[in-house]
Amino acid sequence: MSPVIPGFTYHQVPVADGVTLNAAVGGSGPAVVLLHGFPQTHLMWRHVAADLAADHTVICPDLRGYGASDKPAENGTDTYSKRTMAADIVALARALGHERFALAGHDRGALVAFRAGLDHPEAITHLACLDVLPTLDMWDVLHGVSAAVGWHLYLMAQPAGVPEPMIAAVPDAFFGSFLDQWVKDPAAIPAGIRAAYLTACREAIPSIVADYRASAGVDVTHDTADRDRGARLRMPVTVIQQDWGAALGYDATALWSAWADDLHHHTTIAGHFMAEEAPAEIVQRLRALLAR
Repeated sequence: MSPVIPGFTYHQVPVADGVTLNAAVGGSGPAVVLLHGFPQTHLMWRHVAADLAADHTVICPDLRGYGASDKPAENGTDTYSKRTMAADIVALARALGHERFALAGHDRGALVAFRAGLDHPEAITHLACLDVLPTLDMWDVLHGVSAAVGWHLYLMAQPAGVPEPMIAAVPDAFFGSFLDQWVKDPAAIPAGIRAAYLTACREAIPSIVADYRASAGVDVTHDTADRDRGARLRMPVTVIQQDWGAALGYDATALWSAWADDLHHHTTIAGHFMAEEAPAEIVQRLRALLAR
């Protein structure tokens, strides 16, 4: 049996032609959607979701291409664009009865959340992005030997047929390396959860690579067009990050301020998997966001 979020019910929700998302839903009240990162599934939110469900309807989906959600074959640049994945999430919330909702994302999920905030401002009441930069800024700050921290971004940006067999040759070593290197408290990802993450990734190599490939292509195109037209996030925005700016030489608050009118930026001492390593801190920050 795969792990689940206790007390949550699971739904298979059609969101686009041929695409159904797996979503855990719990609690009642105003809706909050939580999007997972790499190399994880919706389970990364298990602690935060349980707390927020005391007074919110909490929706934790597996993104298109991940976990128990559908993994359509890459058919052109838009299959795994963040624009397409964001539209999935809006359709999911509406199918569950929520025209407007707060949205928080971590890592890959934060990029989807960012795109949802730009494309669907009428639907997103509050936005939180955990441990990412917007795609354009991410590529801009990676340079020289410091770019080695994002080596996987370059591998998975390669044409179809190049990264997939390389990763498939040693999937547990590949995906497990990120769980090992990016965590400060290994106990935060117990053996059963780790095994679930590795199994899910092992079964989704083509779609995970396609998601990353989009971030080196069509997502850049979309973000550039929005930056050129002066698009901004108009809802309250909270960003929580490790101190990557000190490590890579950039001002994270300044970069995010260029996109968000109402920004609260916080630096955490937790590792990348902060929702699992420091759930109380993340809950506190999210509740403060929801109160704005």
